[in-house]
Amino acid sequence: MRNIAMRLMYDGSRYHGWQVQKTEITVAETLENALSKVCGHPVKVVGCGRTDAGVHAMCYCANFHTDCRIPADRLPLAVNTRLPGDISVLKAVDAPEDFNAILSCVKKEYTYKIYNSRIKNPFYENRAYFYPMKLDVERMRQAAAQFVGTHDFAAVRSVGTETKTTVRTIHHCQVEWGEETLNIRVCADGFLYNMVRAIVGTLLYVSEGKIEPEKIGELLEIGDRRLTGPTVPPQGLYMSRIWYNGIVGDMMK
Repeated sequence: MRNIAMRLMYDGSRYHGWQVQKTEITVAETLENALSKVCGHPVKVVGCGRTDAGVHAMCYCANFHTDCRIPADRLPLAVNTRLPGDISVLKAVDAPEDFNAILSCVKKEYTYKIYNSRIKNPFYENRAYFYPMKLDVERMRQAAAQFVGTHDFAAVRSVGTETKTTVRTIHHCQVEWGEETLNIRVCADGFLYNMVRAIVGTLLYVSEGKIEPEKIGELLEIGDRRLTGPTVPPQGLYMSRIWYNGIVGDMMK
């Protein structure tokens, strides 16, 4: 059996997240249906992360096993003809037998986009968080720097979710202006449920003066979710970069 790794991107606006569910339409189910028709047998995909409803991916990786003989470089064109316009397979390669999109991942980056204006832009309705208050970007940058490093991130995850450990390593947490949006980029070896959205909500509290930038380290040590900022809406969140070793890593560049 071949192990095929794919690089794809999608607009998550009309999907109930990545993971297959019983009653809701998801990205994985839509992709599996298309691949099954192309390969001529049922296909199950493994994704690099469980993006939530409304979350997007500028860069995403998934793998599946198949005995079909379609060359990997021709697979994107074949499957894209059977996918809706909001999902696209960009590249595909024959991966090592033991490659797994989630277990083989070295680190990931998410980007959260904020449309900061007093007047909303309808073209960002499902693609950025409309935030009309003036942002204090310098305070946000000071606070963002304190998230970098290995910490217990229980203070910025959804309460009630189960995980073996809440310790993660953030490699960078950057606040920068794009052409029309403020982009908050967070790269880590792994993420807790709603971790990025809670970090962004906390940075907005810092901008509003509700939390002082230098208090972030102390709040992480306390670990109380009630003391940090809110979980911002999903539509501003994008998986933006993923790192792997070997041939799959080369495909993701």
